Amino acid sequence: MSIYKRGETWWIQITTPSGERIQRSARTTDKQQAQELHDTLKAESWRVKQLGAKPRYTWQQAVVRWLTEQSHKKSLDDDKKQLLWLHPYLENKYLDDINKAMVEQIKTTKQQTGVTNATVNRLLALIRSILNRALKEWEWLDRVPTVRLLPEPVQQVRWLTELEAKRLLKELPVHVEIMARFTLATGLRESNVTGLQWNQIDMARRCAWINPEQAKAKKAISVPLNNEACEIIKSQIGKHLTHVFTYEGQPVTRANNNAWRHALKRAGIKDFRWHDLRHTWASWHIQNGTRQ
Repeated sequence: MSIYKRGETWWIQITTPSGERIQRSARTTDKQQAQELHDTLKAESWRVKQLGAKPRYTWQQAVVRWLTEQSHKKSLDDDKKQLLWLHPYLENKYLDDINKAMVEQIKTTKQQTGVTNATVNRLLALIRSILNRALKEWEWLDRVPTVRLLPEPVQQVRWLTELEAKRLLKELPVHVEIMARFTLATGLRESNVTGLQWNQIDMARRCAWINPEQAKAKKAISVPLNNEACEIIKSQIGKHLTHVFTYEGQPVTRANNNAWRHALKRAGIKDFRWHDLRHTWASWHIQNGTRQ
């Protein structure tokens, strides 16, 4: 049988001209759809074998390979959510059938869900990345369609004056205040502060080391510690065996939490994120004429 049922789902079985046996689920309960997929796969295998044509790959094959190669990516869970949303639109499409019109239709459909342009752009950027990988590295494609992103509003860099910073620090719980002060002294990202461990601190050299896997550029970073940062480090000695910043004896996992947001409100500071502490650190350096 070229197609057969397992439960409610149809399965496909073909033998290619080279003798290879292919057996796979058609992922459908519709017999006609299963037969169409069977005929398509059989014709494709003949085309490759008899005409020496380049094999065609599906979007789903590209997704599987992409996820395997990107398993180290910090934002992989976000990619999986995007790919799950794309699944009904591209699942059985051949990569070389994905054209500009198809991508534009996906763009329009996503916009109609009411999300921001930035959210749509993240979806489009993922499609573009996978297609470009298929073209440039896997050699599965000879060309890819142009994927145009939507315009996004330019965000102004938000930073605090020293007076605003003092007002905010005063409203923060002690454990969050310490991490905020350390960020203002070093310019480190939230995850680098919350995940900072004692084996990354070199007090003799007055520096902290950010490991490659913790850095956005995937390269080790040496961060100088000024007097303020050194005093903060010293104040944390003995609180935990491995981690520098703790709360009730346990390592902190997040600094941008409810306590942070409530403190911003009490301090009368609007449109400010934890990440903007980095902007504040950089702005203060510029204003003081010092190097970052």
